[in-house]
Amino acid sequence: MSLKRGLTREVISEMLMKNYERLPDSDKNFFKYGPLYLSGNASLTGLIANSLCRRALKVTQGAFTSSLPMCVLPFLSTVSLYYAAVSNPLLSGDLDCGTCAQIRGALVGLISAGLYPIILAIPVNLGLAARYSTITMPAKDAQLRFAMALSRPIMRKMMAVLLLHTVFGTYLGTKNFKTYTKLAEITFRPNEEELGE
Repeated sequence: MSLKRGLTREVISEMLMKNYERLPDSDKNFFKYGPLYLSGNASLTGLIANSLCRRALKVTQGAFTSSLPMCVLPFLSTVSLYYAAVSNPLLSGDLDCGTCAQIRGALVGLISAGLYPIILAIPVNLGLAARYSTITMPAKDAQLRFAMALSRPIMRKMMAVLLLHTVFGTYLGTKNFKTYTKLAEITFRPNEEELGE
């Protein structure tokens, strides 16, 4: 549905936001809280990846200090990225393509909710392993190779989680675009049946 009818971006955004409250509660709640579920899953992914890295590196110390950033940072980055890439562009009228919303949702799910926590867990726990000397650390020129070798089995174990995040991100983008479509219909065709199924 094209919203380009000679209206400025600011006017379109204001009209969409004004009519947002007219949506059914189920649509508003899913639009508002759906990204929080994806972000919560990102936190769990961070904790699982942290646990796998700790076991691989035989780190027993600093459980809380490594778990806290692995829980908080993926949550904050995923919710921020989803709102910036999908939710806010939909509510401002800048994202008017269902496939684009699906792809953006899938990428946020894969990259921010899936890959980022796994990649973040590796240097956090390598630092703890070096500090507490739980393993023999390689020479400086071999550390990147060592980190990549460490990440391969962890990535294999987390493949199902990455797929789950990608599918959920796609689903979330699809549902948010459907909500946006309803919102655009009541905004730009106010005399018709507003929220038809």
